[in-house]
Order: sequence, then structure tokens, then C-alpha cells
Amino acid sequence: MSASATAAIGVLELRQYTLRPGQRDRLVTLFERAFIESQEALGIALPGQFADVADADRFVWLRGFADMAARAHALAAFYDGPVWRAHRDEANATMIDSDDVLLLRPWQPFDLRGLERAPAGRPLPAGPVRAMICPLRPGSARTVAQAFDSRVRPRWEAHGARLLGSWITEPARNNFPRLPVREEEPVFVWFAGFADEASHARWRHAIEADPATAEALARWQASLDGPPQWLHLAPTARSLLRGAIEVRSPAPVGFPAAVDPL
Repeated sequence: MSASATAAIGVLELRQYTLRPGQRDRLVTLFERAFIESQEALGIALPGQFADVADADRFVWLRGFADMAARAHALAAFYDGPVWRAHRDEANATMIDSDDVLLLRPWQPFDLRGLERAPAGRPLPAGPVRAMICPLRPGSARTVAQAFDSRVRPRWEAHGARLLGSWITEPARNNFPRLPVREEEPVFVWFAGFADEASHARWRHAIEADPATAEALARWQASLDGPPQWLHLAPTARSLLRGAIEVRSPAPVGFPAAVDPL
């Protein structure tokens, strides 16, 4: 399936699930069989699903909407609809916790144009994705995001990372309270992709060995409101972002004018 219908994401959920031991493959199989096209048919964007490389019982996925009003409408349609009713018991049986959810708005949005979702049973090649969830002081979102773009991102991309997108907290209240989100926690989140694990390992070594890059990162992290959370993610077979590294060249750094400070 083409990503043409999901290119404009105004609101993004970053969802991290803690699963029962040994249940991740079961949930991924069910998710990619039953929950992708059924959500996309309601106007929901699904940019990526991931296994957490550092924790075999963690599943991470992204869900996008045009805006908050579209989110409320689409979630009601899905969770009151026949697909979720048919499969919810099986899905919920794999989970311990599904409430670790951040509601985000774009700073540098994902560029999904031209990406194709792999058909079931025919995965595309993909390397790892790294994400960093950065806690912010109130009112600092624009300053922190611009500093990342000007000081940190160019150095990381020079060493082989490909920035896929960056996001800041959506300040609107959760308008679908049946699904909790982490409110009153301003964050800046970025996602970077790599062609393969070897490329990722070379990037890690390069940025750790480069004093200027280490200094730039340390100075930037000093502006945060606490230590960031790093995620090391492996795209699942039908994750749309699997193909982003192969078809995208690095995008120029730019500052969107429509983002309001938090």
C-alpha cells in the first residue's frame, strides 16, 4: 500500500507496550495481519511498528492523524468497530501495559511519499531505527529543537545517520480518554535510520570518537529537563519506514514556521 494517504500527519502517537514474556511475535503477527489496513481504511496513518532491540518484551509503534478532531473520530470508529471486537481479546492477552503513550506534533515530519508497505510475507530490507525521547522544560520546545537541528543533527548525519523525523509534544488534552496518554510531559523526540546494523555500529563508534560531536551533544543535552530515553528499534516486516533509508537522501535542515512554542 502506498503512503500517499498518510503523508500529512498533524498528530502522532508514540506507543510503547510492555508485553507478557514471549508474546511479541504473536502480537506482531496479529497486528500486521489484522490492524494495519483496518486502521488505514479509517484515515489513520501507521508509519512504523518496531521490536525493541534492548527488550524482547517491548513493542513500539506509531499512529498518526491529520489533527486532534480526526483522531477522536477515527479511534472511536476503530475501537467500536468489528475488527477490534474480533481480535481485542487475543491482542490484550499479550500485554501487561499499553499506557506508555506520547502525543506529538511535527517539528520535522516524516517524509512518507513514495514508500510502499511490504505485502504480507514479503518484507523489505531494513536497518535499525534509533529514537531519543528528550524531556523538556516548559516553553523550551522551539529552542531545543532548533539547537538540535543546527548543532547535533548535521554532525550525526555526517557520520552516517539519516534523520527520519522529529516531533514535539502536542499540548491538546487527550480527546479519547479510553486510551490514556502521558500528559503534562513536554518532550522533543527524533527518529534516525540506518541501512543496517553495521552502519549503525559505525555511526555509534564515530560519534563517540569525535570530540566535537561529543561536546555538541553534551552542550545540547544540558538544555533538557533530565536524561533522555534512547530507543534501539528494529522495524517489523510491514513497517512503512523499513523502506525510508533506501529511497530517501538526507533532507535539508529547516525550521517550520507553524510550530508554536510549548
